[in-house]
Amino acid sequence: MKVLSIIIAILCLIGAPLAGVHLSGESVADYLHFPPVNIFLTIDHAPFSWNAFIFILVLIIMVMVPFLKKIFSSKEKLPEKTPFKNRFPGWGWIGVIILAAGWILAWTRFSWFAHFQTHTFTIPWIGYIILVNAFTYMRSGRSMITHQGRYMMLLLLFSAIFWWYFEFLNQFVQNWYYINVETLGSTEYFLYATLPFATVLPAVTGTRDLLFTFPRVSAGLDDFFRVNIKHPRRTAFVGGLAALPGLALISVWPNYLFPMLWLAPLVIIAAIVVINQGDRVFKEVAGGDWRNIYLLALSALICGFFWEMWNFNSFTRWEYSVPFVDRFYVFEMPVLGYAGYLPFGLQCGLAAWLIKQMVKSPKLSD
Repeated sequence: MKVLSIIIAILCLIGAPLAGVHLSGESVADYLHFPPVNIFLTIDHAPFSWNAFIFILVLIIMVMVPFLKKIFSSKEKLPEKTPFKNRFPGWGWIGVIILAAGWILAWTRFSWFAHFQTHTFTIPWIGYIILVNAFTYMRSGRSMITHQGRYMMLLLLFSAIFWWYFEFLNQFVQNWYYINVETLGSTEYFLYATLPFATVLPAVTGTRDLLFTFPRVSAGLDDFFRVNIKHPRRTAFVGGLAALPGLALISVWPNYLFPMLWLAPLVIIAAIVVINQGDRVFKEVAGGDWRNIYLLALSALICGFFWEMWNFNSFTRWEYSVPFVDRFYVFEMPVLGYAGYLPFGLQCGLAAWLIKQMVKSPKLSD
């Protein structure tokens, strides 16, 4: 992307919510503290509503059913058993050990480990990333760790920046907040948070790469419906422009516009990419191949399950306060809250695609 495009993206993504705060008469300075920490909720979130719950549930089903129907009805001939390219690598067992040790340390309260108890969340995710790469290497003969080291290093770096942006947006809606961080100073909190944030993109993209080695998971989606847009740049401009008010007004109507936290940045970034580079990033969808889109969403959902599970009994963890649907928890997350991982997976994929352009590496799925 050109420098001007990057500047415009930053201005839109950061400036839009701050502009909404300014227009509502609040102090913009209150949202510029770094790192942002919402220890005490100040937004009065709407109570649970069956009408909203059912509406959102039906909407989720309507989006997912066409994909699931296509997969389960696919008569595409797939190999009964995909031969492994390699044995499970020795370094994969390191991932198993790190994941198991991290899980044990996170969910227990050993007195000798008390000083480090706050910093356990990163450990199982390092193990998870190594493990999914090991399985991908075993099944396909390639992995990010073995074949795309520079790309993976960039993912780790930009992943931290990527998630810090969502922490910035969360100030405007306060859908999640952290407990047992009150004693951490700003520098310590920044280091504590940045390390696990750096694992987000490698975890999601690594899971996507592994799922690509299971053809049955996305069977038939390589020949799904085609999206042919005659004027992609013009359409992208209109879409990005339409998403800006949703992002700008999340602080004004956080109870109603909180989904924009996950949707608006995706639309804005995608629009700027298309305007800058054409529809190259979406050429697969234009040709009817939805496997990458589907697997990114599924990968984020899988990672989301493990994020919430390992968070559940950790000493320092996050909890949720989600308007209208704050009921029926799976770990700390309201069950419908998991739907947010679906568009989040697409944001991870788009971010990873942009990073990949920096290293010009071939796709693992090719």
